[in-house]
Amino acid sequence: MSIALQPSPILSRRSLLVIVDGALDSQFFSQLVNKGWLVEYAASNSEALNVVFQRPFDLVVTSSATSAKTDLQLLQQIRAIRPHTRLIILTNEGTTRDVVTALKEHAFSYFSPPYSLESVTRMIHLAMEHPTWDDGIEVLSATGSWIRLLARCDVATAERVHQFISEMFDLPDEERSEVAYAFREMMMNAMRYGGGFNPDENVEISYLRTRRSVACRIKDPGKGFSFDKLHHAAVSNPSADPILHMQVREAEGLAPGGFGILLSRQLVDELIYNEQGNDVLMVKYLDGAPKSESKANAGN
Repeated sequence: MSIALQPSPILSRRSLLVIVDGALDSQFFSQLVNKGWLVEYAASNSEALNVVFQRPFDLVVTSSATSAKTDLQLLQQIRAIRPHTRLIILTNEGTTRDVVTALKEHAFSYFSPPYSLESVTRMIHLAMEHPTWDDGIEVLSATGSWIRLLARCDVATAERVHQFISEMFDLPDEERSEVAYAFREMMMNAMRYGGGFNPDENVEISYLRTRRSVACRIKDPGKGFSFDKLHHAAVSNPSADPILHMQVREAEGLAPGGFGILLSRQLVDELIYNEQGNDVLMVKYLDGAPKSESKANAGN
């Protein structure tokens, strides 16, 4: 039977529980910036569960020495007694199905090797400091090869979705980074221009893994756009003037940038927009699969 414990008024500062299992974890977390949080350590998942039973924590971070399945069990156990505790999974091994389960169980984030201290630290700060927690991502349907999500249009949710989807790209490290970058650019465009970073709006995100490709589809709630009118973006530059859009951005008072679509188009094999311009599909073919014959015309 689940036991719902009430938050303790004693803990007024943000509190973090880190599960440390070996020297790697000790060295890893000793580099975290002290933000005035209450930080405690546990030696194992079972010890962490006992500590969480006694008092609430804003965030629990698992050990990098444990498997995703073990950490997912801990997540379910913590949810039973502390429904609103955020949990970041660091794991030494995991599968796409584990990532899907983590999404369904409302983990705050998920990291499997290789991952950087910087990216984990950034996610910890996001979990500790952002007012929302795990209600920004809704799983509409999910299997190991086809996942559909609704993601709230805010930067914090975008960062979380980016990390989860990146974990699903079972590609060589360099290609994985490139596809993850392209996905982030397209998602941010959808949330910024289609959703206006309005937390009352959502973008729909699909991940598909076939035998010969990895694909992501991002649909936003906006009116869309026309490439013919995208003069502030590098993708519209004529070949004779590759930085023309910078002059347009300056004249319109926009910050430097506008390279997202152009760079993404170079990092994946297909980047295809619907006629309205509010639905984009990006595809990366695996070794041996056919490549696009004309990446330059994709989406136009």
